Amino acid sequence: MGLMLFPGDDDVTSPDVSWSYTGFGMFREWLAQTEGFALAELDGFGGDRDWSSVSTTLEPLLNHPDDDGPDLTPAQCAAMLPRLEATILDHRLPDPSDPVLRRRIEDVSQLVTVLRSCVDKNVDLVFG
Repeated sequence: MGLMLFPGDDDVTSPDVSWSYTGFGMFREWLAQTEGFALAELDGFGGDRDWSSVSTTLEPLLNHPDDDGPDLTPAQCAAMLPRLEATILDHRLPDPSDPVLRRRIEDVSQLVTVLRSCVDKNVDLVFG
């Protein structure tokens, strides 16, 4: 059992990205770390720090229930794309020897493809 993020276009050939729930949690923790904060410090993730104290365009993804809650709009997807693309460029190495870092970069790359599809088709990003 896991989590899949995909465009809400009812097209089974659309791109998607999936994780186990644990894997998605680790991915979000890594993304938060790249944004300069620890996810565990924030309300909803075990901490008491309010989300208003954090400034990141990735908040719709980071502060979203795993497989519940509202879909993300095409505008939210578009707003996250530049930061996710920068994350890929910031961490891409000619030959990264760290398998975890390689996996995170692959995950971000797949997520960028899915978000771009949502924007191009003007459909929501579905958590399912």
